[in-house]
Amino acid sequence: MNLLDRLLDHDHWATTQLLDLSRGLTDEQIDQPFDIGHRTVRATFGHMIPNVEFWTSSMVKKPVPYEPAHASVDDMLARHERSYATFAGLARTLRDEQRFDDTFGDHFDEQMTFGGGVLHVILHNEDHRTEVLHIHQRLGVPDLPEVDHGLWDFGRRGF
Repeated sequence: MNLLDRLLDHDHWATTQLLDLSRGLTDEQIDQPFDIGHRTVRATFGHMIPNVEFWTSSMVKKPVPYEPAHASVDDMLARHERSYATFAGLARTLRDEQRFDDTFGDHFDEQMTFGGGVLHVILHNEDHRTEVLHIHQRLGVPDLPEVDHGLWDFGRRGF
């Protein structure tokens, strides 16, 4: 497994784990504000998932899709699956075509490398997953999952 596949597979898996965990929350808990990040579980996922769509669309020079952010956890999970499959497919194509150092115009119409855009999405998701875990902890959710890369790698190898 190369480094890009490792990063993409972990990123997809970790966000899926937290979306699955959020299925056990009530709407009141999903929308309970805290003094961190986007303040609620729903708003944080409502930022993360469209962000993947936004950067994917920017890199392929297509209009950014719009869907309302206030959806059920199942709807967010389905949207995550769709958008992440598209993003990961693009990232792998860029790798295979050796285009990570090529550039595209970002949302400020500044030139960004494709490699920088791919890495930005993955690291952005990591930051917000930490916030989601923090909110779950403050809500008193028991048995929070470990979603860091090291444990994912250990688990994927069957240990």
